[in-house]
Formats: sequence, C-alpha cells, structure tokens
Amino acid sequence: MKPNHIQHLFWRVGFGITPNELKNLSKKKKEVIVDNLFIASKSTTLLEVDTSEIEAILSEGLKMSKENRRKVQMLSREKTKDLNIEWIKRLGNSMELLREKMTLFWANVFVCEDNNVVYIKKFNNTLRKNALGNFGDFAKAISKEAAMTKYLNTKQNRKQKPNENFARELMELFTLGEGHYTETDIKESAKAFTGYSHNAKGDFVFRKRQHDETIKTFFGKTGNFVGDDIIDIILKEKQCARFVCKKVYRYFVNDNINDNHINEMVDVFYGNYNIEKLMRHVFMSNWFYDEKNIGTKIKSPIEFLVGMNTIVPFEFQNKKQLLFLQKQLGQILLNPPNVAGWKGGKNWIDSNTIVLRLKLPSILLNDAYISKVKDGRPDGMEIKKMAFKKNYGKRFKTVTQWNVFNERFKTVNLEDMPLHVLNSEINSPTKNYLKTLDKISKREYCIQLMSLPEYQMC
Repeated sequence: MKPNHIQHLFWRVGFGITPNELKNLSKKKKEVIVDNLFIASKSTTLLEVDTSEIEAILSEGLKMSKENRRKVQMLSREKTKDLNIEWIKRLGNSMELLREKMTLFWANVFVCEDNNVVYIKKFNNTLRKNALGNFGDFAKAISKEAAMTKYLNTKQNRKQKPNENFARELMELFTLGEGHYTETDIKESAKAFTGYSHNAKGDFVFRKRQHDETIKTFFGKTGNFVGDDIIDIILKEKQCARFVCKKVYRYFVNDNINDNHINEMVDVFYGNYNIEKLMRHVFMSNWFYDEKNIGTKIKSPIEFLVGMNTIVPFEFQNKKQLLFLQKQLGQILLNPPNVAGWKGGKNWIDSNTIVLRLKLPSILLNDAYISKVKDGRPDGMEIKKMAFKKNYGKRFKTVTQWNVFNERFKTVNLEDMPLHVLNSEINSPTKNYLKTLDKISKREYCIQLMSLPEYQMC
C-alpha cells in the first residue's frame, strides 16, 4: 500500500501515524491493513473516571437532600473535566484506534450533554460500545440513556402532555434529516416514547402508567407503538441509510458529497445497518484514496491537538489549561454547542482560531520559539512572548517528550520531514517561506512545519 494512502487512512481513522509504523505497514496490502484496524477495535475498553462518591449519593434515590444535590453538582463539574481529559488521552493512546475515532464521530451525531457526570459517562460509553455495531440497536440504546432522556425532555414526555423534543430530533438530526417527516409523524411518535425515564443511578425505567396506550399512526403504519417500534419503522426508510451514509462520508471522506459514492454506501448499509460493514467498504474503496480526498479536510480542534501529540507527545501541567484551550479553539469535548453539534469543516477556522492554531505548536512544544529567519530578515526570537498575553492572559505549561520524537524520527532524513508531518501538498509561497528558515534540527523543522497553514489539513 502506498505510504501517502496509509497516512491518509490513519488520519481519517485516527490522528496520524509515526514513521516506524508507516514503514512497517508500507510492506502490507490494503486488505490486511484495513482488516487489522477492525480486529484491533473488536474489543471495547470503557472510559472511566472515579465517580464512586457520586454514585453512593445517587443510590439514595431521586428524593435526595438539597445538600446532596449540591454536592453531586459540585463533584460532577470536577469529574466532567477529568472525563474530558481522560477522553483526549484515550484518543491519543488507544489500541482500539478505529473504535475511538468512531466514538468521536458518533458524539457529534447523537449529540447530548448533561451536568451529571455519571449519566454522561454512561452515555459516552454507550457511544463507544455501539460505535461499530448495528445502527438500529444503537439508536434504541441512545433513546434510553438517562443523559438523553434529560437533554431532550423524554423524561417529561407523558400521556397527558406529550413532549415532542426527542421525537423531532430523532428524525431531524439522528436518522432522517429535515423534510422527510411530517408534524403528524412527530406527534404520533412522541406518544410512543411516553413513559421513557430513568432512576437516580441513570438506569432506564419505562413508566407504564405514563405511557400512551392509544393507537398511533406513523409513516403509514398503525399500532400501539412504543419507542423501539418507531425506530424500527424509521429504519425501513431508505432515507435513514442515506442520511447516516452522508454523515459518515462528510466526516471520513470529504465535505463535498459524491452521490455515486453515497449510493454505493447505501446499498451496503440499508437493511442490515451494520456499521462495521459500511466502514470497511469505505476504507476498502478506491475512491477513498482519490487525490481529491487526501489532505482536504480541516482538522477539528481535537484532531489538531491529538495529532500534534502523535508526533511529539506532550502533557499539560495544569488540566484547566487543556480545557481553556479547547474553548479557545471552539470544541470542548462533552460540551456541544447545541443539539445539532459542531458544524465542522470551514467553521473550525476564523480569524482568531487560525492565529491561535498557527502559533500553538511553538507555544506548546517549544516554549513559543521558532528558529530565526535567514538572510538578514527579522529575528524569529521576537515571536517568543508571553503566549497571547494580550488576548488570553495565560502561558501554557507543558511537559514535552522530545526524546520520544527523536526516537520516532531517528531514521527520517531532514528533507523528508514534510512527508511525515504534513498530509497535504505544500503550495509554492509556503515552499519559498520554508527556504528562508534555518533548519537547525529535525525538532526545529518539525515546529516550523506544524506552524504552517498546510498543517491544518488532513
């Protein structure tokens, strides 16, 4: 398999690839490489932080004291930060690479947030467990998660007064897309989800007394439906498969849809709704490796940060700085902007975030230093300032493992560094700019390459 195709694959299923891994895989066929990705992700390692103290309080039931409610809220705020950081660590250090990237993808499809870390941890692990499974089972599991029943008000959905929030978003954002259902479909399906609730621990509870037992008519089908029936009827619609395939295509292939490719994916996915089968088809397709799909996707903030860590491992001394940085870049894990999630694509970049992104490699990895410019040009040391003191008022403190970088890039020639750091072609102005810079070492050159606009792409 061609090295640039392997790099492309590993940027889409993960966050880049090291030179040694690339060298080893270059000797193997595409079928073997892709198959090994799925084999490695057969198992599921749940994401954990210690929530035992909160769970002990929740065991009191929903009628806990005000003092304990406040304690749960306070502990949850801190533990949610820990969960965020553990998730980012997991993304950069998991053997189950594809499963973790799929979990990140699904978190922006089945969008949800909650102020109880026990519920949101369960939700996140439900994404992880179902990430490569059956989409129908996945949707049903999501509909019963405590975090979701709270987020989209299913908990308040009762036969006397149906709440339509979940029913609407299930179709508009999770399975079909706008314009493929009617207001009557929303009302009828909302009745089917009445009685969905949870106990204090976050376990699903079906409150039969609150369930509407009347006959419902949904998408031309009539019966005394419950929530699972509604999802089964939605799955019969080919539009559901098309909707999911488009989401997959935009995230893993290209923001610009190719209808022929989508039709091909729908033929694979519709009926069985096997996510692994769909993803295997995408990664085995020749069109996935077309030049127009390589290096054309703007990295999300998380892809940007974790990808940097793949090349040069680093760690924040203060976890709050990692959370602060996510906020400045526009993507805080576990805290989506709304039920539609992050828009992605060009929306990741604006005049503020591009400046921050271009300076971050030197700030996080090299004490804000970029080696000086040659030929009597202004000294690059002028760049070494308090990191965004005027705009951000903080300096990021990190521990950088340059020894790991040196080991990983030991056999890479200096002139070949761009092939391993960048996944998009360098344009002429950038090439000319690079010629003006001193290349003292691989370390310095790595920082220079990471500070280019081209590094924003994967």
